[in-house]
Amino acid sequence: MSAPDRWSDLTARVGSAVVMAAVGLGAVIAGGGVFHAFIAILCGAMVWELARMLSGQGGRLAVALGALSGLAVMAAIYLPGGYALPILAVPPLIGAVLVRRHRLVLGLFMALVGLAGFEMMTLRDSFGLVWIFWLILIVIMSDVAGYFAGRMLGGPKFWPRVSPKKTWSGTVAGWIGAALIGLVFALAFDTGLSLIPYSVLVAFAAQMGDIAESAVKRMVGVKDSSALIPGHGGLLDRFDGMLGASFFVLLTSVLIGLPPGAV
Repeated sequence: MSAPDRWSDLTARVGSAVVMAAVGLGAVIAGGGVFHAFIAILCGAMVWELARMLSGQGGRLAVALGALSGLAVMAAIYLPGGYALPILAVPPLIGAVLVRRHRLVLGLFMALVGLAGFEMMTLRDSFGLVWIFWLILIVIMSDVAGYFAGRMLGGPKFWPRVSPKKTWSGTVAGWIGAALIGLVFALAFDTGLSLIPYSVLVAFAAQMGDIAESAVKRMVGVKDSSALIPGHGGLLDRFDGMLGASFFVLLTSVLIGLPPGAV
């Protein structure tokens, strides 16, 4: 790959990233209903992309599943805790019944989207700006460090059969970047150094979210989940890492608290 080709998508990626960052930052800072609505819309749009990819068609079914998922995520955060999981389970079950192709993959990925969206809202509501920024910065650092290290250093591929562009150099760079984020937050907020390895694990979960979405795209033979975002493809292409990271935090917070040493 020549140098110009290697960086050919950088301008579009940066421009789109700036716009997304501005919108997302505003929603995160606003919190409350604004952030809840922002996450619900994102989740609904990602499920719409999923349904289009996996069903092989768009139309009303994809729109309906996306809208149902967004509404379920929005409802789950306002209902008593015991109702959240049953509400979030409804869209994946309906999707798995109505979509004939790849129904298991669709149902599982829809569940991932709903649970990850719920966790992001819960994290913002319960722990405030500091820890939602911690999560976002880890995912961004993992992606950005991986992007630049992978293109500058190259080297062996991490999992070429599933994600042919991801390299070991980029993967490890993402871990190092996440460790630095964890170190900064651990020192700034006196959480204990256990936050450093935990941050690396969160980054790894983000990378696995990316890998999982790449596997889905390769399974159905598409390059991007949609063409909504110039330089990035679809919302799933941009937020797959956040899905993996948020889901990991949701699972581990039950056992060790969230984040380690912060409670």
